[in-house]
Amino acid sequence: MLLRKLTVRHFRNVGFAAFEFSGRQQFLVGGNGQGKTNLLEAAGYLTALRSFRTTENKLLVGHGQHTAAVAFVVDHERMNETHVTIKLRHEGKELWCDNARVTRLADYLGKFPTVVFSSQDLQLVRGSPAGRRRWLDLTLAAMDANYLRALQTFTRALAERNALLKSGRATDTELGAFEQILAPAAAELIALRAVGLCALGATLKTAYGRLCNEAEPAGIVYEPNFPEPSAEVLLARLESGRARDLQFRTTLVGPHRDDFHFSVKHTAAKDYASEGQQRSLVLALRLAQAAWFHEKSGVRPVLLADDVLGELDPARRRRFWAAIDPASQVIATGTHLPDAELGTW
Repeated sequence: MLLRKLTVRHFRNVGFAAFEFSGRQQFLVGGNGQGKTNLLEAAGYLTALRSFRTTENKLLVGHGQHTAAVAFVVDHERMNETHVTIKLRHEGKELWCDNARVTRLADYLGKFPTVVFSSQDLQLVRGSPAGRRRWLDLTLAAMDANYLRALQTFTRALAERNALLKSGRATDTELGAFEQILAPAAAELIALRAVGLCALGATLKTAYGRLCNEAEPAGIVYEPNFPEPSAEVLLARLESGRARDLQFRTTLVGPHRDDFHFSVKHTAAKDYASEGQQRSLVLALRLAQAAWFHEKSGVRPVLLADDVLGELDPARRRRFWAAIDPASQVIATGTHLPDAELGTW
């Protein structure tokens, strides 16, 4: 897939911008705070109508505005030239594809993959489990309608159960009604996360070796809060834990408490990996994500690199460009033009 045109209106601090891209490599240069990241955020919104930076639509709509819009023209492997328009409001969004309104996200997922490489990605190694879970949910839901359905079902049921627990007036009958919905969705999420992380981990291992030019093994280790992907077993666990959940007024077991960690040389990267190893890990993770998107959708994702090149030494930078799919389009940003001697742009 190639992004040919991007038009942005009232998206964050971008009042209006229109770009036409040719070829497979583009570089947007400008000072900090000029809106480069916002433009890549808008471009990445094409994949699953989700931001890689926030969960709140209202933060995407420009200050003092009621509506924002992002429009795309793409050359698509399967759909030829395709026009996509997304309109955002504080409380909702509209999606149009070739002048037809799309009302079911499941009908749209998997068609327009993009992958964002961001300097914030280091937090996937160093940061909280919540950040890693959000990345995992965005990645798997972007290509798998079954995952999105299970995630939405689980999230709604969990919110309702927690609301009951916080009220202090929950009965076993009321809790049981939501547990009947919660447990099967949770079991499906656990199973799909295990499969997805296994596939991503295998590709990450290869990509990391190419980036580091070393034989040191790297991988991803899934840490489910409840490792048994069985609805019956999880349902029994929820029932037996009601008294404790009532005491803490929240649901203490389930995939909303899952985590995963990165390893290098069979040790936890968060604790033992060097700065260079951690940066290589998150780049390898994004390369693995791009390869997985391509495999699942049959469409090469557009790669959006947000100010990450300047953080790499020349040797790692060369290996990064050598590791990406040469047929993929890359749109990158930075405060300075890339080094001419690298022969990349």
